[in-house]
Amino acid sequence: MRKIVLWICLLVTSVLYAQETSLSVKLSQGHPRYLTDSNGKVETQKLIKEEPWAQEVFEKLKQRTDRYADRGSEWLTSRLQMYWKTHATEVYIKGEYYDHAGGEKAPAPTVMYTGARSHATNYVRPKLEDLKPYQEDARGMYLANGTLEGRPHEWVNISKTGNIIQSINVEILGIARDAAFLWWMTGEKKYADLAASVFDTYMTGIYYRNVPKDLNHGHQQTLVGMSSFEVIHEDAVNALVPLYDFLYNYLKTDKADKMDIYAGAFKKWADNIIDNGVPHNNWNLMQARYIMSIGMILESDASYPDKKGGEYYIDYVLNRSSIRQWSLKQLADYGYDAETGIWAECPGYSQVVVGDYTDMVTVFDRNLGMDLTEEIPVIKKAVAADPQYLFPDCMTMGFGDTHPGKLNPAIFARMVANAQKHGKKDQERQFTAMLKLFDPDASKPATEKKNVRVAVTSFFSDKPLVIDDKIPAGDINDYVTPTFYAPNASWLVQRNGMDKRHSLMIAQNASEGNHMHANGISMELYGKGYRLAPDGGIGLTLYSGLDYLEYYSQFPAHNTVCVDGISSYPVMKSNHAFNLLNCYPEAG
Repeated sequence: MRKIVLWICLLVTSVLYAQETSLSVKLSQGHPRYLTDSNGKVETQKLIKEEPWAQEVFEKLKQRTDRYADRGSEWLTSRLQMYWKTHATEVYIKGEYYDHAGGEKAPAPTVMYTGARSHATNYVRPKLEDLKPYQEDARGMYLANGTLEGRPHEWVNISKTGNIIQSINVEILGIARDAAFLWWMTGEKKYADLAASVFDTYMTGIYYRNVPKDLNHGHQQTLVGMSSFEVIHEDAVNALVPLYDFLYNYLKTDKADKMDIYAGAFKKWADNIIDNGVPHNNWNLMQARYIMSIGMILESDASYPDKKGGEYYIDYVLNRSSIRQWSLKQLADYGYDAETGIWAECPGYSQVVVGDYTDMVTVFDRNLGMDLTEEIPVIKKAVAADPQYLFPDCMTMGFGDTHPGKLNPAIFARMVANAQKHGKKDQERQFTAMLKLFDPDASKPATEKKNVRVAVTSFFSDKPLVIDDKIPAGDINDYVTPTFYAPNASWLVQRNGMDKRHSLMIAQNASEGNHMHANGISMELYGKGYRLAPDGGIGLTLYSGLDYLEYYSQFPAHNTVCVDGISSYPVMKSNHAFNLLNCYPEAG
């Protein structure tokens, strides 16, 4: 009954948000328009000519792509994991595992579905060079068994292969994306042929294949994607969107009769992400990123008979809320504490969310000319509050589904970029100081940047930021407080400084929010440079393994009270907070 009432409340809230005044959307014209625009080629050519790091990235990108482009377009396409023979239109799963494929035979090969929700498998993912062309076999995949001496090859049911199929396809699509960029930059036809062959085969295969069906008729049916068991891991979209955008003018001429199929495949993908997933946690943002990306490269609503084009999907992210997909503002209002800037999940997932929101800030700045931080001010507060998760060793605490780690300096860099674009000097000073503190290399001039990632995005969204040399690095003590309390995560911190060797600290949390464990009142201690009572974290295979279900998520894995050895309550989305009666000094 409680769950039914909760969903009714969420539905009513969604309807109310849907009635709010909408933010207007104006799509750019022409292609590319996602990572850059029509002026981007000249700017990128200049960047490559003038900046050593850009020249190095471009040359390595060419060398990596030429390995496949010089073999002819079909070599790479034939290694895609597809239903080459059966052209299956239906995929059937049983809960979190692949079962079989079938249905009517499609007019073209369709995309093979991956093996399981979890990545865990005993089998080794083969290199592309080790794959046979146009491989589809009723016995499954022929793989090396990584658990046996000598790693012998054997036929393996697809349900036992984890995410190997998806991983292979994403790698191939990534190579095709790079080829599309190189065609746009150089005009060399071999790159266009490679990119178009892979793109056409894969997208046609998505168009003719349906959303998987769960034979167990369970919760998994509400999570499943077109290429992944979770709509938040549709990684193929990340490669396909820029691929299509850079290659658009070539496809428009060479594949004119297929443009409706490509658009239909993208829209099928976005519609399924809207229909499935989880609205009230980090899932929603990851779903929104895919929907937004697809919306960016579709044509205007008026271009399609169903009136579902770029504006429709971008508007869904900005303004509309449904059962499984909330607007960005509704999600922020639900998940963030307006006073503390803390997200209502464990630290690991909170880091993901603040990263995704700041990434959205970049997308809005670049593609829509809108300042998202003005629409959702809590984003700035969330970035500023991120250091509160740190122990004196400057590693994050580990309660809930979290492994300790460092803060992601990209969130500070994105806020600096946002401030520079919109002329916000105070914000630029604030986050430049934080960026220099948590990433000392950030202050180096662009000409000194080393080991820039060999990726298309390195020329656009990931290119080195120009930092104001006059702004000094911040002091860690300016960003943490002696007492910090976040009620929406039921989490209390007390510390007497941030000296790695000499400071003392305690972090206590109950079990309130998402991705939390059953723990009573868990406690982590720090002193003399050590975590004296570290939390157990997630476990080996995250929350899919028995180690998580039976140990890591339960009372015995935490520094807490366990009554008669049997204390427990439901984990993941938990509602078991403690009451903070008093603390000294006061939080703030």
